[in-house]
Amino acid sequence: MSLSSMSPMPLTAHDGSAPVRALITIVAEAYPGLLPRLLEPFAKRDLVPDAVEARRDGDVMRVTIRLDAVDAGELDRAIGNIGQVVGVHSVQRGQPALKNIAA
Repeated sequence: MSLSSMSPMPLTAHDGSAPVRALITIVAEAYPGLLPRLLEPFAKRDLVPDAVEARRDGDVMRVTIRLDAVDAGELDRAIGNIGQVVGVHSVQRGQPALKNIAA
């Protein structure tokens, strides 16, 4: 099956609430294997981030993950798992600006 033939899964929150937008900012020690470990909590929940940006700044990585529509409960659990990744210094959750969301 090709990617173009796959239809997107409908977004429905488990508790019936509307999906939320989120911008997660992570500061962690720069080491090989960090990025897959930060994305794993989303993959385990069948969530695909809309954007991921990573920049190395000396001995640390600054990673931003944007999700445009995600179940709030699943997001909270994923953020909790990210905070448990070895080497993570901080995890902050914010809301992306509307202009960053592609139509």
